[in-house]
Amino acid sequence: MTTVRVTQTRSTIGQTRAHEGTLRALGLGRIGRSAEHEQSPSLEGQLRHVAHLVTVTPLDGAKGKDD
Repeated sequence: MTTVRVTQTRSTIGQTRAHEGTLRALGLGRIGRSAEHEQSPSLEGQLRHVAHLVTVTPLDGAKGKDD
């Protein structure tokens, strides 16, 4: 599976409680905080829901491996 890093880039002020809850479920809650997740259909839905508040960076999975 592909791993992605999700970073919160915008504030939740003025957003709905659903958006705040989705960010909490992703392990975020403050601007600049990041979390890494395995890509899945449920993650894709969460990211679509809060796409205007976060940036997503794909990681190549080379973490700790020698190529």
